[in-house]
Amino acid sequence: MSKKSIVVVGAGILGLWQAYVLARAGNRVRLVEESTEPFARSSSRWAAAMIAPECEAEGAPPIVRDLGHEGLALWRAMYPGLVANGTLVVAPARDAADLARFARMTDQHEIADAARIAALEPDLSGRFERGLYYSGEAHVDAIKAMNWLLTEIRALGVEVDLGQTWQPRGEDVTIDCRGIGSKANLPSLRGVRGERILIQSRDVTLSRPIRLLHPRQPIYVVPHSEGRFVVGASVIEREDDGPITLKSALDLLGSAYALHPAFGEASILDIGAGIRPSFPDNVPRIIVEDDGRMIRVNGAYRHGFLLAPVLAKAVVTYVSDGRIESPLFGHA
Repeated sequence: MSKKSIVVVGAGILGLWQAYVLARAGNRVRLVEESTEPFARSSSRWAAAMIAPECEAEGAPPIVRDLGHEGLALWRAMYPGLVANGTLVVAPARDAADLARFARMTDQHEIADAARIAALEPDLSGRFERGLYYSGEAHVDAIKAMNWLLTEIRALGVEVDLGQTWQPRGEDVTIDCRGIGSKANLPSLRGVRGERILIQSRDVTLSRPIRLLHPRQPIYVVPHSEGRFVVGASVIEREDDGPITLKSALDLLGSAYALHPAFGEASILDIGAGIRPSFPDNVPRIIVEDDGRMIRVNGAYRHGFLLAPVLAKAVVTYVSDGRIESPLFGHA
């Protein structure tokens, strides 16, 4: 099993995991990123970073759930900052049908009545009569997790070239993780706009991601440290990374207020949007070209944090001895 010289292009969550796993396997790795500031141009920085295979199954092909459980296990094994408090899904009484549909499309949940919801999240006491609790799920702070990976990568001896345009140096293998930047090489790739708002509140305490179902604008609220919360949900079929619209901001903030009125006094720390690279079926691909000298890892859609470790594990196996053991290998 010969070790190789490898360049990973793109330092979003996919590229970071690729560099990390490949370097741990003993390969000589270089990580190249066009932005001078880490993650400044990556759509990963806008992620809520829920490691939630069951909840994602509500709107994703079965392969995402199946491999997502492996991704969760890899995060547990590798990352000390994982918050493994599960996910709570709730809905107003008028939207009980949406909650029932969500339950039918997912597994490994507990039906939670008002008392159970109050026990899990005291600040939601009396606000919802029924919910679904997925105790096996987790989440991370996206920026903290990426910074941890970058630190570990450097400690493993990876050469990190920030503010650089990729130029080949004769490496054995190139791993292209540039997201929508690879569209010219992957014609079926499309961009899906995702929007999120970062708020801070000292009046609301949550222990886990909360998904509030609504027929028009379902949202998630993900707690981070120091009273910060990521509020998001927008999935817009448009390749536009411009500023968030007023309507989108009102929808997200209004839904957060519906979850708990105390969010009305929250401070808005950041508002942003990113472009998620996606294939037509919203399932990522590992695409091998040039007899294995070029490997493109792309199309994570909204599952980047969930599936990045799985994609990295599959690539390191292929690079090590040519084995293709993952169903994510395919064509663009």
